[in-house]
Amino acid sequence: MRRIPKWLYGVVLVGLVVVVLRFLVFPPRPLSVVVAAAAPGTVEETVTNTRAGTVKVRQRAKISPQIGGLVIGLPHRQGSQVAAGDLLLKLEDSVQRAQLELARRTLQASQAQAEEACLAAELAAREWQRGAALAKDGIASPQTLDTLETERDRSAAACRAARAAIDQARANVTLAEAELALAEVRAPFAGVVADLSTEIGEWITPAPPGVPIPAVLDLLDSSTQYVSAPMDEVDSRRVRVGQEVRITVDSLPGRNLPGRLVRVAPFVLDLQEQNRTVEVEAEFSDVADAAGILPGTSADVEIILTRVANVLRIPTVAIAEGNTVLVLAEGRLAERTVETGVRNWQFTEVTSGLAAGDLVVTVRDSPAVKAGVRAVAKDAR
Repeated sequence: MRRIPKWLYGVVLVGLVVVVLRFLVFPPRPLSVVVAAAAPGTVEETVTNTRAGTVKVRQRAKISPQIGGLVIGLPHRQGSQVAAGDLLLKLEDSVQRAQLELARRTLQASQAQAEEACLAAELAAREWQRGAALAKDGIASPQTLDTLETERDRSAAACRAARAAIDQARANVTLAEAELALAEVRAPFAGVVADLSTEIGEWITPAPPGVPIPAVLDLLDSSTQYVSAPMDEVDSRRVRVGQEVRITVDSLPGRNLPGRLVRVAPFVLDLQEQNRTVEVEAEFSDVADAAGILPGTSADVEIILTRVANVLRIPTVAIAEGNTVLVLAEGRLAERTVETGVRNWQFTEVTSGLAAGDLVVTVRDSPAVKAGVRAVAKDAR
């Protein structure tokens, strides 16, 4: 049997000394971990849109004149706030004004002609009455009476025709006024001029039937803003009109604007077979919150499905596979299995497995962060 060299005993002895010093005299420093305390609070179950939504307005009109003409007036430019009925665009209208004046003069002439015809009808009626009286006394012949009766009826018909001509002349005045009004474009509602694609001195031609031509004016009412967003089809049965929402837009970083769901589409969009969605619409609870948000801005909608208050909760990132968490207790990490309830990306309700005040690890950025190791909270002193 070979003898163990003496130097090997020395190596083993040195190793034992190093181990004793390492774990008894110079123990390893505790691992610094990021923790959060389990505490009562509110937890919401939510769903969000699968792709960016869009801020839109319910009242938006792309407007063009109904007739062609030369632009002579543009009282409001892009970005101008206008009231309902304000003049937005005016075309050269000398021809329409002349036609209106002609129609009014024709009406006056018709009224004068009707007055003359009806006076003649009254005279013919009186002449017939006198002739009828004379015929009773045998003074007027039947032939004379027939002539007076015919003149009476003819004059009465002329009076009626003249009065009908007055009605026709009035209709022509109304038509001329309507044609004159077509030379002006007025705001159908209060809003902001979003776009203007013409200038004074340009000629505008209306679109022929079936040929789309871009509108001259784009008017929108920013007080009717809402957000349209696509939700995943798997959530279609969980969302319904009236649910609370939180709206976020890139132009207002860090702000959650309260709102309410006002529409859920009755069908699933299948334009993209691998990404089918349901369109939803949400309105801002306070119109003032939407002030300054430009239509067309991208937005996200977070729909609140369920809310529970005053329940024990922990950060959702603290929960690992199998509903396990690492708890820091008495200077060491221990693994526990918890049962959960309502959850979202930020917090999860814990129904069992933890007590208020328990510290759970929220960041596992190293293999060293595991059960059994000595640890200390990162913010502990």
